[in-house]
Amino acid sequence: MLWAILIAGLVVVAIPVLWLVVTYNGLVTARVRAQNGFSQIDVQLKRRCDLVPNLVEAVRGYMVHERETLEGVTRARAAALSALRTLGGDPGNVAALHAAANASGMLDSLLARLTVSIEAYPELKAGQNMLALQEELVSTENRIAFARQAYNDAVMRLNTAISVFPSNVVARAFGFAAMALFEADASARVVPTVSFGAAAAP
Repeated sequence: MLWAILIAGLVVVAIPVLWLVVTYNGLVTARVRAQNGFSQIDVQLKRRCDLVPNLVEAVRGYMVHERETLEGVTRARAAALSALRTLGGDPGNVAALHAAANASGMLDSLLARLTVSIEAYPELKAGQNMLALQEELVSTENRIAFARQAYNDAVMRLNTAISVFPSNVVARAFGFAAMALFEADASARVVPTVSFGAAAAP
């Protein structure tokens, strides 16, 4: 009889402890997945920034009437790199994450404008170097979009676990904080209007 009481007591104690361990480990796993998801965004954003100087250099001689666009892309790249350096790979810094997302959104918009402008220069567009750069840029943009979606999905799962009962009790007790999504403001995502001037190949 005494053994039955002891076993019952152990079960009563073990079940909440087991639940606590499983819930805590689940929250840690969700946070690590979100952090890893952001590291993938970081890698791809830096990769895109590395491609931009080559792209600008390749089109500079042809696009004599698009100097403002080229300068805008160069400035946006510098701002995106600066924002990534400030963020330092820490998606927990909400203000820096927001600034990096906006800088990335602005670079997205200006690269889209540059891509549209290239269409007015058939000789440039058909060049092997330009084709390779554009293919690399498109591939990188696709990777950024995939990484951003994976990160935002992981953040949503973490934030949901932190918010709902009863896992929110464990999250609060162990200091788990909600993470921010990687999203640019609407104004940073607007693709600028492109009006073609006189396009002249050198």
